[in-house]
Amino acid sequence: MSMGAYDDDEHERREKQASTVDTDFDDERTIYHGQVEYDSGDSAEALLNQFQEIKSN
Repeated sequence: MSMGAYDDDEHERREKQASTVDTDFDDERTIYHGQVEYDSGDSAEALLNQFQEIKSN
């Protein structure tokens, strides 16, 4: 079979696979408890100074 040739069996297999719906999964939402903290790091000025130091080396 050449590339791009139409394959009836493959078409039917894909059609059958696409028409089935998987309902065997847990539909409950997961609830997370806790907190999230973000570390913004250095200020923009400190980062620019560090960049200038690296650039000058």
